[in-house]
Amino acid sequence: MEPVEHIRSQRPRPPCARPLVTITYAQSLDGSIAVRADAPLALSCPETKRMTHGLRSVHDAILVGINTVLTDDPKLTARRVGGPHPIPVVLDTRLRFPLSARLLDHPRGLIIATGPHPPEEKARALRDRGVTLVELPLGDRGLDLHALLRALAQMDICSLMVEGGARVLATFLRERLADWIVLTVTPHLVGGMPALAEPTIPFRHPPTQVDAFPALADWTWTRMGRDMVIWGKVRWPG
Repeated sequence: MEPVEHIRSQRPRPPCARPLVTITYAQSLDGSIAVRADAPLALSCPETKRMTHGLRSVHDAILVGINTVLTDDPKLTARRVGGPHPIPVVLDTRLRFPLSARLLDHPRGLIIATGPHPPEEKARALRDRGVTLVELPLGDRGLDLHALLRALAQMDICSLMVEGGARVLATFLRERLADWIVLTVTPHLVGGMPALAEPTIPFRHPPTQVDAFPALADWTWTRMGRDMVIWGKVRWPG
C-alpha cells in the first residue's frame, strides 16, 4: 500500500482530541534539504511530487513555518492530483507574513498561528484578507504546538501534514507530536542544510545509543521514479 492510501485509511474524523500529524519532506542521500537556508532546492522527481500532492489531498490541513513562506512563497495545494486541497497553516511567531504571499489566495483560506498580542495593524490587514489568526502562548522553543493542535481540533481539523522547514520538523519531533513520517530520499549528494535543525530529543549529555532517539515502527519503502520513499509510524523511546 502506498503512503497516500495508508494515511487515508488511518486518518481520524471529527470530533478529535488533536489532529493526526504526518511529517513529510524530501532530502538528498546525505540528508540535505537545501544548499543553504536562503537557497531552495527542488529535490523530488515528478513521481514523488505527485505523491506529495496526494498526501496533501488526504489531510485536512498542511503546516509550514514562516521561513518557508518567505523563501519559497508556496501554494500548498494538491493541484497535481486535482484536490481536495488542505487548509494551509503557517507558524509565524512575530507575524512577519507578507501581504503579497500567494497563500492569501488559497482556495481553502489561511490560518496563521502567531504569538500573543500581534501587531495590530498587520493583524487587521490579514484579517481583512480573510485570514484566521490563532494567538498562542509561547514556550521555551517558540509557539506552543500542543495548544495549536488543540485549537485546530476545535476547527474540526483532525489530520495535519507538516512539510517544514528544518526547525519546524525537529520541533514537532522533539515535542513528540509526530504520528507518521513519509520521507522522500533522492540519490544525490548535496552537502548542504540538514533536514532537521536540531536533535529530536532533549538531553544534558549526548546519548551514546541510537535507541535513545525516535524511530519508525512497521516501516516500509518503495521506489518512485528515481527516488525512494520510506514511511512508517513514529515509535518513541522509553
